[in-house]
Amino acid sequence: MPTLKGLTFDTPAVYRIRVQGFLDKSWSDRMNGVEIRVRNRPDGAPVTVLTGRFIDQTALAGVLNTLYDMGFPLLKVERFEAQPLRTA
Repeated sequence: MPTLKGLTFDTPAVYRIRVQGFLDKSWSDRMNGVEIRVRNRPDGAPVTVLTGRFIDQTALAGVLNTLYDMGFPLLKVERFEAQPLRTA
């Protein structure tokens, strides 16, 4: 399966996820410990921004699936940094 150089499914990375709607900050622990902020668009509609480090893309998929199951439309997912796993 092709991958970008240095990026694999098990590469830890920081992601920012934007969804339409309001998600209370109390969900942070259930969402892999991400920071949760809610902003309003110019039309007043709430947008929740979740930012955090994910150990791998399985952890990311778990949060995305939870947001989907809760009925939050996905607006954007961004990856900010990727670091290969360190071996001892």
